Amino acid sequence: MPTVSVAGKTIEVTEDTRLVLAIEAAGIAIGHRCGGHAKCTTCRVVFAEGEPQTMTKAEHEKLSERDLLGSARLSCQILCTHDMAIAEVPMTLESQNWTDTGPAPEPIVTPEATWYPSADF
Repeated sequence: MPTVSVAGKTIEVTEDTRLVLAIEAAGIAIGHRCGGHAKCTTCRVVFAEGEPQTMTKAEHEKLSERDLLGSARLSCQILCTHDMAIAEVPMTLESQNWTDTGPAPEPIVTPEATWYPSADF
Protein backbone atom coordinates (compact mmCIF):
# COMPACT_ATOMS: atom_id res chain seq x y z
CA MET A 1 0.00 0.00 0.00
CA PRO A 2 1.27 3.49 -0.81
CA THR A 3 2.27 5.87 1.96
CA VAL A 4 1.64 9.60 2.10
CA SER A 5 3.83 11.79 4.30
CA VAL A 6 2.56 15.25 5.18
CA ALA A 7 3.15 17.63 8.10
CA GLY A 8 5.31 15.12 9.98
CA LYS A 9 2.77 12.30 9.65
CA THR A 10 2.94 9.23 7.43
CA ILE A 11 -0.13 7.17 6.66
CA GLU A 12 -0.82 4.14 4.49
CA VAL A 13 -3.63 4.50 1.98
CA THR A 14 -5.40 2.19 -0.38
CA GLU A 15 -3.96 2.40 -3.88
CA ASP A 16 -5.82 4.92 -6.04
CA THR A 17 -7.02 6.99 -3.07
CA ARG A 18 -7.34 10.63 -4.11
CA LEU A 19 -4.46 12.57 -2.60
CA VAL A 20 -6.78 15.26 -1.21
CA LEU A 21 -8.62 12.54 0.77
CA ALA A 22 -5.34 10.98 1.97
CA ILE A 23 -4.18 14.37 3.26
CA GLU A 24 -7.47 14.76 5.13
CA ALA A 25 -7.07 11.24 6.56
CA ALA A 26 -3.67 12.36 7.91
CA GLY A 27 -5.49 15.04 9.92
CA ILE A 28 -4.73 18.05 7.70
CA ALA A 29 -7.78 20.25 6.96
CA ILE A 30 -6.80 20.88 3.32
CA GLY A 31 -9.03 23.15 1.26
CA HIS A 32 -11.26 21.78 -1.47
CA ARG A 33 -13.67 24.64 -1.93
CA CYS A 34 -14.93 23.34 -5.30
CA GLY A 35 -15.52 19.82 -3.99
CA GLY A 36 -12.52 18.36 -5.79
CA HIS A 37 -13.50 19.24 -9.35
CA ALA A 38 -10.28 21.08 -10.38
CA LYS A 39 -12.01 24.46 -10.36
CA CYS A 40 -10.47 26.40 -7.45
CA THR A 41 -6.83 25.41 -6.64
CA THR A 42 -7.43 25.43 -2.87
CA CYS A 43 -6.26 21.79 -2.69
CA ARG A 44 -2.87 22.62 -4.18
CA VAL A 45 0.23 21.00 -2.76
CA VAL A 46 3.98 21.13 -3.25
CA PHE A 47 5.78 17.80 -3.43
CA ALA A 48 8.98 16.95 -1.59
CA GLU A 49 9.19 13.47 -3.18
CA GLY A 50 7.10 11.20 -5.35
CA GLU A 51 5.45 13.78 -7.58
CA PRO A 52 3.43 11.89 -10.21
CA GLN A 53 4.72 12.05 -13.75
CA THR A 54 1.17 12.33 -15.09
CA MET A 55 -1.43 15.08 -14.96
CA THR A 56 -5.09 15.36 -15.90
CA LYS A 57 -6.19 17.81 -18.55
CA ALA A 58 -8.36 19.58 -15.93
CA GLU A 59 -5.37 20.00 -13.60
CA HIS A 60 -3.18 21.33 -16.38
CA GLU A 61 -5.81 23.83 -17.48
CA LYS A 62 -6.46 25.16 -13.97
CA LEU A 63 -2.77 25.39 -12.99
CA SER A 64 -2.01 27.18 -16.27
CA GLU A 65 -4.91 29.58 -15.78
CA ARG A 66 -3.69 30.48 -12.27
CA ASP A 67 0.01 30.65 -13.26
CA LEU A 68 0.81 27.73 -10.92
CA LEU A 69 1.99 25.20 -13.51
CA GLY A 70 5.38 23.88 -12.44
CA SER A 71 5.13 25.19 -8.88
CA ALA A 72 2.15 23.29 -7.44
CA ARG A 73 -0.15 20.35 -8.10
CA LEU A 74 -3.86 19.84 -7.42
CA SER A 75 -4.30 17.06 -4.88
CA CYS A 76 -7.89 16.47 -6.04
CA GLN A 77 -6.53 15.33 -9.42
CA ILE A 78 -3.87 12.93 -8.10
CA LEU A 79 -4.26 9.27 -7.18
CA CYS A 80 -1.97 7.67 -4.61
CA THR A 81 -0.36 4.96 -6.71
CA HIS A 82 3.04 5.12 -5.01
CA ASP A 83 4.73 6.66 -1.95
CA MET A 84 4.50 10.46 -1.81
CA ALA A 85 5.88 13.14 0.48
CA ILE A 86 4.20 16.53 0.57
CA ALA A 87 6.41 19.52 1.39
CA GLU A 88 3.63 22.09 1.68
CA VAL A 89 -0.16 22.35 1.90
CA PRO A 90 -0.64 26.10 1.41
CA MET A 91 -4.40 26.39 1.96
CA THR A 92 -5.91 24.84 5.06
CA LEU A 93 -8.91 25.57 7.23
CA GLU A 94 -6.63 27.19 9.79
CA SER A 95 -4.44 29.22 7.44
CA GLN A 96 -7.42 30.67 5.56
CA ASN A 97 -9.79 31.16 8.52
CA TRP A 98 -12.55 29.30 6.70
CA THR A 99 -15.54 27.86 8.54
CA ASP A 100 -15.18 24.63 6.51
CA THR A 101 -12.86 23.21 3.86
CA GLY A 102 -15.53 22.89 1.18
CA PRO A 103 -17.83 20.17 -0.16
CA ALA A 104 -16.50 16.64 0.33
CA PRO A 105 -14.63 15.32 -2.73
CA GLU A 106 -15.93 12.11 -4.23
CA PRO A 107 -13.71 9.00 -4.00
CA ILE A 108 -13.06 9.11 -7.77
CA VAL A 109 -11.31 11.89 -9.67
CA THR A 110 -13.74 14.36 -11.15
CA PRO A 111 -14.22 15.57 -13.79
CA GLU A 112 -13.69 12.22 -15.49
CA ALA A 113 -9.96 12.01 -15.85
CA THR A 114 -7.55 11.00 -18.53
CA TRP A 115 -3.94 11.22 -17.42
CA TYR A 116 -1.22 12.50 -19.71
CA PRO A 117 2.54 12.37 -19.15
CA SER A 118 3.60 15.67 -17.57
CA ALA A 119 6.21 16.03 -20.29
CA ASP A 120 3.36 16.39 -22.83
CA PHE A 121 2.39 19.69 -21.21
